Amino acid sequence: MPKYDAKSSIAEEFINDAEIQESLAYAEQNKNNREVVRAILEKARQMKGITHREAVVLLDCELEEENREIEKLAKEIKERFYGKRIVMFAPLYLSNYCINGCVYCPYHIKNRHIARKKLTQEEIRQEVIALQDMGHKRLAIEAGEDPVNNPLEYILESIHTIYSIKHKNGAIRRVNVNIAATSVENYKKLKDAGIGTYILFQETYDKKAYEELHPSGPKSDYAYHTEAMDRAMEAGIDDVGCGVLFGLDKYRYELAGIIMHAEHLEAKFGVGPHTISVPRVCPADDIDPAELNAISDEIFQKIVAVIRIAVPYTGMIVSTRESQKVREKVLDLGISQISGGSRTSVGGYVEEEPEEENSAQFDVTDRRSLDEVVNWLLGMGYIPSFCTACYREGRTGDRFMSLLKSGQIVNCCQPNALMTLKEYLEDYASPDTKEKGEKVIREQLEVITNPVVKEKAKEYIGNIHEGQRDFRF
Repeated sequence: MPKYDAKSSIAEEFINDAEIQESLAYAEQNKNNREVVRAILEKARQMKGITHREAVVLLDCELEEENREIEKLAKEIKERFYGKRIVMFAPLYLSNYCINGCVYCPYHIKNRHIARKKLTQEEIRQEVIALQDMGHKRLAIEAGEDPVNNPLEYILESIHTIYSIKHKNGAIRRVNVNIAATSVENYKKLKDAGIGTYILFQETYDKKAYEELHPSGPKSDYAYHTEAMDRAMEAGIDDVGCGVLFGLDKYRYELAGIIMHAEHLEAKFGVGPHTISVPRVCPADDIDPAELNAISDEIFQKIVAVIRIAVPYTGMIVSTRESQKVREKVLDLGISQISGGSRTSVGGYVEEEPEEENSAQFDVTDRRSLDEVVNWLLGMGYIPSFCTACYREGRTGDRFMSLLKSGQIVNCCQPNALMTLKEYLEDYASPDTKEKGEKVIREQLEVITNPVVKEKAKEYIGNIHEGQRDFRF
């Protein structure tokens, strides 16, 4: 039987089933043990994280007063490290050709009635122009796993195309990549292409469930998939993004697993994941979440709060799978990145595809435009940020995390967020959004603690108003 070892390179050792089962049993025994729960909360108040075992105790906790404290602490940690900044992005699906047999995904190879599509480079160009005209600066490109239709060369060419397009004042400044697990050699090629974050969802950490849910195709290899982040970091990719599809399998197991994955990356490489995504299973073509292990909004919200407490430095992402109401709640509890105006079809930004040509991976619940989402965030006092400065200045991996942990990030991210918001207001915003945004900029400039940075930021914002673009600290 494999033994738990956070520093191991072997999937079944750093995501160890026996350790998870012991942690779940410990949490069940102590979920109402006020002394244990309070000790974990006391440790968490140091804002340096808690272990996977401690996190499951907080998730299971049924004590009302302590549950209120969990929520309060998650909000405080979010505010401490990320302030009011919410990073904006959009997904761009390049192709839904796929040779895997994942039972929960409509791209699975046996699905004969979904429309199969693959964007040409010219179509990518038109989609990117449409995204730039919305105001987006950051994309996450996605594609099914198919070495014939979607070889790595296609992905690399697409990245080059995206970065090359400068339409009016628009530009995509960071391309994150969410594609199947691959080799160290291929990850090096992705790094050389200038990607931002490499994103890969584990889907489920339970090996038995994983193999049942992925019965065929290259993704069926649990170890190869689970060890992908190690290969990406060995290839020199500083920023990796983990994720688990909540509702596929047992959510308590998944919470322990994803925190163990973060602990493993920290132990082995000295830096944890740049982001953790928390997608939930939702309806899609021939997929019904009720047939899996769907979770309630309340449980989902607590998962977000506990992850924020356990890995305080990591960015957290929620997509348009979630409703406006749910997104509003989890923004407060720990989410730092959201998508806006998203399409989950192949393309779909130039022209929304007709229903009979449906190529979407999942149904979008929050269907608002980017401007409506930005307006909504501003109305709640958040700073919608289109910033990509850290990536472009080489502040990635441990360099980014050290700035975040020291609290000095406020003198980089705060002014950069405000300057990119100003660009959005000048070039793309509706009159009401612009009015709200100008007010937020005035208020949030005062949060910058370094007087030199504050004055320079005010100067740059004035320059943006006069027509200049792309300032950054």
